[in-house]
Amino acid sequence: MAVSGKLNTEIGIETPAEKFFSLFAKQLQHVQNITDRIHEAKVHQGHDWYHHDSVKEWTFTIDGKVTTCKEKIELIDLENKSMTFNLFDGDVTQHYKILKINLHVIDKDDNGAIANCTVEYEKINESVEAPSGYLDYVTKVIKDVDHHLLMA
Repeated sequence: MAVSGKLNTEIGIETPAEKFFSLFAKQLQHVQNITDRIHEAKVHQGHDWYHHDSVKEWTFTIDGKVTTCKEKIELIDLENKSMTFNLFDGDVTQHYKILKINLHVIDKDDNGAIANCTVEYEKINESVEAPSGYLDYVTKVIKDVDHHLLMA
């Protein structure tokens, strides 16, 4: 059994890629007001939401359970509409040495876009399950953000 791996999903969205990605890359603090899966998010260390050295604290629901962790943006590539979030501390470290969420948004030819999400992980041991709950969480957040942006 593998101790590390990747889970991936592609979600069709109706919002153009630039508009959708911009919310995550430039207005991340607003995501907590769009989806019911996030209970609280705040800057823990640093002065803004987007600097590579800033650390945020998140409280959200994973697999029906309130979960906490810290997060740091590891990469923002505005040109390719791609970013990587590194999740650590809190409930994450009880199960994973590494837990990263990669988001890449790609325009489709017929309007809308594809949100490609990959959860990279390294478990603390073989008995820990793969983090499919985190992939489900991100899928729900993506759908909620898409719906919100279409209604705006």
